[in-house]
Amino acid sequence: MKREEFINSVSSKLKLIRTEYGITQEVMSDMLGISKKTLVETEKGRRVLSWTETIAVATVFEKSEVLQGITGGEPGDVIHAIAFEDRNIQYPPTMGGKVWWRVIDEKGGYILQQNYVTGHYRLLDKNDCRLISSFDRNEVEEYRDSLGGNQ
Repeated sequence: MKREEFINSVSSKLKLIRTEYGITQEVMSDMLGISKKTLVETEKGRRVLSWTETIAVATVFEKSEVLQGITGGEPGDVIHAIAFEDRNIQYPPTMGGKVWWRVIDEKGGYILQQNYVTGHYRLLDKNDCRLISSFDRNEVEEYRDSLGGNQ
């Protein structure tokens, strides 16, 4: 799914998402930080959401069945895929997780850690650079296994 397709899909389902949550236009526009007029224009198909507005909708209403139907799962995953598409992101080195992280295991030169507070996982390389973060441990382990042990 490309950015424009995602924006158009979310824009066209905005009223349905609002109805799903049983909230008024005033409440939704306040939650999203947009004017009621902007919300009405979008619901009527006279405008589409901006990328930032689309991210706000997908973040605030991430549990929406309508949104999950559009994205085939978690909306945040689609946002990340679109935002990071065709970009080689080099995360800065971490401090190795001395305070907030516990080591789950070390395999193939990679360190799998879990955050004490949020419970999410991350994978570090030998230089303490983060390679992936997720709440799904299996996803992080599968990513690590796909890298092999060439560290």
